[in-house]
Amino acid sequence: MKPIPGYIEELADRLTASGHLSDPRWRQVLHAVPRHLFAPSLAWVDGGEEPNRLVDRAADEGAWLRAVYADTSITTQFDDGATPLEAGGENYTSSLSAPGIVIAFLELLALNDHHRVLEIGTGTGWTAGLLAQRVGDHNVTSVEIDAALSAGAGENLKAAGRSPRLVVANGADGWPPGGPYDRVHVTCGVREVPYAWVEQTRPGGRIVFPWVPGFAFGHQTRLAVTSGGRAIGRFAGNAGYMMLRSQRFELYAPAVEEDGEQTTTRLDPRTVTGDSYGCDVALAALVPGLTSVEEDTSDGGVRLHLREPDGSWALADYTPGRDHFAVAQAGPRRLWTEVEAAYLRWVSWGSPDRERFGLTITPDGQTIWLHSPDNAINP
Repeated sequence: MKPIPGYIEELADRLTASGHLSDPRWRQVLHAVPRHLFAPSLAWVDGGEEPNRLVDRAADEGAWLRAVYADTSITTQFDDGATPLEAGGENYTSSLSAPGIVIAFLELLALNDHHRVLEIGTGTGWTAGLLAQRVGDHNVTSVEIDAALSAGAGENLKAAGRSPRLVVANGADGWPPGGPYDRVHVTCGVREVPYAWVEQTRPGGRIVFPWVPGFAFGHQTRLAVTSGGRAIGRFAGNAGYMMLRSQRFELYAPAVEEDGEQTTTRLDPRTVTGDSYGCDVALAALVPGLTSVEEDTSDGGVRLHLREPDGSWALADYTPGRDHFAVAQAGPRRLWTEVEAAYLRWVSWGSPDRERFGLTITPDGQTIWLHSPDNAINP
């Protein structure tokens, strides 16, 4: 079997070739905090186009190591721990994130050796270990709401020779006793940025997180904190993450979808969801509260589910061979009508890419803007 350093070096080479790893210091950190120390012996590996597959270290350690040092996520918890890991399930609630996205977010932090870091979401402890290796154990505070996960992370970190401060608490509140922080590193999806993170960050500090508003995919986001208590920044790339527990979509916008008002549309629902990531940001801004799920149906069809917290819902169905597509919607709002108008408004702006949009956080909430912070687009 190949020595562990060989697996790590091959992974680092792949991340460099893909553009995720550009700072050689993170290559050194990957060697110092080996990923396999944070992976369960029974590993549910994301198969991409394939269903999640279980890899057993006891049965085939070589296959397990290849899975651990692939650029893929490993599910480490189902149903908040209510379902045994070996049983598997559909409701993934914690994971060892894919190395590529982990390093991409760590590089967005632009760390210096003296930086004090707050991490939201300890999980397995791997990213806390990487941060501690980079800036020192005493400079890293990692907050985890799940006591069992935090305890397991502590054991993993001990095996890796690292000892950052681990706190069991609600990450949405940050951790004031450890502040002020130079950097905030968030490992779960966020729809609304908690202002506590801004309050606990020094002026000039950075907050890096996956912004997952609910429509389509999520976005890597980096904000800088100003002296006026605001945080301003832009979107940097893709990010699909499990949500901050208090912002999970099933709590936020449960499915209703009974009989509704029947209409048709000439706009192909696949165009709305597949056009560009800039379109995704615009729709999230222009149709507040929107969540979506895209479902493949029989005979090559696609159904777009839209939901909103007040109980509004819509279905838009692409059917091959048709020029008009069925729409059903109900509730206080007509979500497909709003989505269609928002999409065409984005087209009228010249279909700007994701990088043209940004986010501002203040005590009053968050604002999404186009081109510059003084050009807010959300209601």
